[in-house]
Amino acid sequence: MKKKNNQIDQLFADLTTPSTVHEAEQIVTLPLAEIRPNPYQPRRIFATVALQDLANSITKSGVFQPIIVRQSISGYELVAGERRFRASKLAGKQTIPAIIRQMDDDMMMEVAVLENLQRENLTPLEEANAYATLMKKLHLTQAEISNRLGKSRPYIANYLRLLTLPMPVKQMIQKKQLSMGQARTLLGLKDKTKITRIANRVVAEKMTVRQLEQLVNQENGQRPKLTSKPPKSPYLHAAEEQLSHHFDTKVNIVHNQKGTGKIEINYLSLTELNRILQILNVNLD
Repeated sequence: MKKKNNQIDQLFADLTTPSTVHEAEQIVTLPLAEIRPNPYQPRRIFATVALQDLANSITKSGVFQPIIVRQSISGYELVAGERRFRASKLAGKQTIPAIIRQMDDDMMMEVAVLENLQRENLTPLEEANAYATLMKKLHLTQAEISNRLGKSRPYIANYLRLLTLPMPVKQMIQKKQLSMGQARTLLGLKDKTKITRIANRVVAEKMTVRQLEQLVNQENGQRPKLTSKPPKSPYLHAAEEQLSHHFDTKVNIVHNQKGTGKIEINYLSLTELNRILQILNVNLD
């Protein structure tokens, strides 16, 4: 197992270094028709405009970085470089430069997931499914995934929680009708049977995360605080929005007439608190 992990680490290092070719390896030219897409590809949506831009570049200048494939019983299976593969076909190319490497199904799966998590902007649901695949198929823990990807365990856990959402809500996330922040706020509903109804309302009314948080608090039976304070200035509202976006949670700035005040950062669980502390570089170990 240790030897296999070392091989995977080396493959992943290669993926982050353009045109890495090992000793005794050669870049060969393969027919696109003989290459099958990676069955473990976590990405389900490829941006049409970006793919066309890459195809235009390939038409003009060719493919600079070879794809990585493994030989199968019939032809080849793509390991890394699916955007280049798809764009080359879109550009009408018949061949593509490639490096042929030997690897088993487990290695192929992990490299495919790692490459996409490192290089591509997966949708939140695709990213969550990628983590779940690594845990289920390769028997990795959240801690092992965290170490391998350089992401915190709370970060991984927050994405995995998305998989508990109802299917209609998952589809809204996949279609980018709901943001990660909105999806995580919906998970704060005590009555989980309300999630789909509230999600539909969020999309229909184009709610912000802050508005959704207020609605979730209301649905959870939390009464809004009565206050006679004057309305906040546009400057403070803008600052709150920026901080809320940075921490991906509700942030409230309390400012008094003396010119002093405080910044309140909300969290829904200890996991959420740990995530925020890591953003602030607060190490309690």
